[in-house]
Amino acid sequence: MSSAISSSVTQTIGDTPLVRLAHLVPEEAAQVLVKLEGGNPTGSYKDRMALAMIEGAERSGALRPGRRVVEFTGGSTGSSLAFVCAVKGYPLSIVTSDAFAPEKLHTMRAFGADLTVLPSQGGQITPALFDRMREEVGRIVERHDAFWTDQFHNTDALRGYERMGREILDQAAAGGARVDAFCAGVGTAGMLTGVATALRSADHPARVIALEPATSPILTRGHGGPHRVEGIGTGMIPPLLTSDAYDEARAVDEERARALALPLARREGVFAGTSTAVNVSGAIELARELGPGHSVVTVAVDTGLRYLSGDLFHE
Repeated sequence: MSSAISSSVTQTIGDTPLVRLAHLVPEEAAQVLVKLEGGNPTGSYKDRMALAMIEGAERSGALRPGRRVVEFTGGSTGSSLAFVCAVKGYPLSIVTSDAFAPEKLHTMRAFGADLTVLPSQGGQITPALFDRMREEVGRIVERHDAFWTDQFHNTDALRGYERMGREILDQAAAGGARVDAFCAGVGTAGMLTGVATALRSADHPARVIALEPATSPILTRGHGGPHRVEGIGTGMIPPLLTSDAYDEARAVDEERARALALPLARREGVFAGTSTAVNVSGAIELARELGPGHSVVTVAVDTGLRYLSGDLFHE
């Protein structure tokens, strides 16, 4: 990590730590290494994607000074876009829902974003909710000539996540480890695909496993469903998830993953949200299968500070 003075806070994105879980992984299992993305400026791995999408649009000329940016998001992408747009001076409209953590919505507003908050069905995240959010984005684009970052199709996002993959390889090698498997939940699939690209570009033989909540098993069973895991399980196969990006898809029990959030904080000091709990739950299961002498890598995608108003950390 550089000790020089940064000219912009966006330069502090990335170079996050990779840590070994010490207490929750069974003895006769592979080691589980977790990339702690809560150290990014907004406390989320999505900072990488937001910066890559905005700078990609600047390079292509699609985003000119003062043009409005718009996206629909469950919160983390919105918070990250609000941060990047604030630093760079772009007005931002976000379409979101009351199904997502209020901390995320407050963060977007704090950075100056304009929010359209759509009602959900009892706080559940459903495919129909994403359809309505997408329709509202279309109206904002037409009304304001806004630039839609289109996170589900934007290949610029992969650049930010490829850097994460290179960081993982360098950190694992520096610690004397080899990455035998990488697993992560799928939302836009940008992270999974970007990291996989970095692993394969280095001729690394790691298995790449796409995770999803068993309550919305679009990859494993072909249909979506309502769930409470923010950031993943959108009920569709994302365009960025190409068939060669991963080796296998697995569904993770949502309630078992949620139950892991408290011990993950109290026994490992990893304070994170629901999608991280899914990631770690899937990684521990893989570690059991691979056994000693191997390494499984996953990602703590954000900070638990975003989930304090919900029931995730209640006993």
